[in-house]
Amino acid sequence: MPTATLDDLLDREDIREVIYRLARSIDRCDKPLLQTCFHEGATDDHGLFKGTAADFCDWVMEELGKFERTQHFIGNIIISLNGDKAGTESYFIAHHVIPTPDGNLDMIAAGRYLDSFEKRDGEWKITHRHAIYDWNNAQPSTSQWEAAPLNEMLIRGLRGSEDKSYSLVGT
Repeated sequence: MPTATLDDLLDREDIREVIYRLARSIDRCDKPLLQTCFHEGATDDHGLFKGTAADFCDWVMEELGKFERTQHFIGNIIISLNGDKAGTESYFIAHHVIPTPDGNLDMIAAGRYLDSFEKRDGEWKITHRHAIYDWNNAQPSTSQWEAAPLNEMLIRGLRGSEDKSYSLVGT
């Protein structure tokens, strides 16, 4: 196995940062932040959506409006560098709280994001994302955090820049 150069390590960290930033942008419903993850002309295939990344940003923000909240956990990131191009596989577990007439539904989906990256003008961004789904589970929510007294005692995650994290790490 070849020895990684410092530039390789920095490129890998920049790529990981984009993957994490994309997950954060989805969970915070931050469309401007989401748009920073894709190069001009990028595409996305989420199964339910196939098209340009620009159109994906619009579509996913509308879809997220149907959920009370989401959280994407990213792990096991494998990066294959090839000059100014890279391919990645990132495992995800995504929790979605879906309001229904009978109460909230917790839906957990797990799979992998297969991303094609390019470094243009010194910046790594996605040129194509393909979501691969491995399993899911849905069941009535058993969350107790909405009930008093916990609801008043806990700081809850929010969508948008009012989330507490923006005051610490910004965008």
